[in-house]
Amino acid sequence: MSESRTATDRLRAELRELGVTGVYEVGNDGILSVWIGLVIRFRDGFYRWQEGPVKRRHLGTDPGGCAIRVARRYAELQADVPSWWEDLAKILREDEAEDYP
Repeated sequence: MSESRTATDRLRAELRELGVTGVYEVGNDGILSVWIGLVIRFRDGFYRWQEGPVKRRHLGTDPGGCAIRVARRYAELQADVPSWWEDLAKILREDEAEDYP
């Protein structure tokens, strides 16, 4: 198992413990999608996550800490859907994305 796969599996388990259960892997590159526009990948010893245009990173040796930050941001995004979400959702899901964050 690759370092990237191990790191993303640990992160997914931590997110699940925090109640973020809809996480799925995108492609074979070890990219996790938490929500449309909120994705995480492991590279160069860091979890690198992006939400829309904002990019962040967290030390790869702390999947629990990263999961807390991502779960918190996920809850914030769902509570107050950002303006970029509608445009991205329409592109990714077409008409089915209406009213579904």
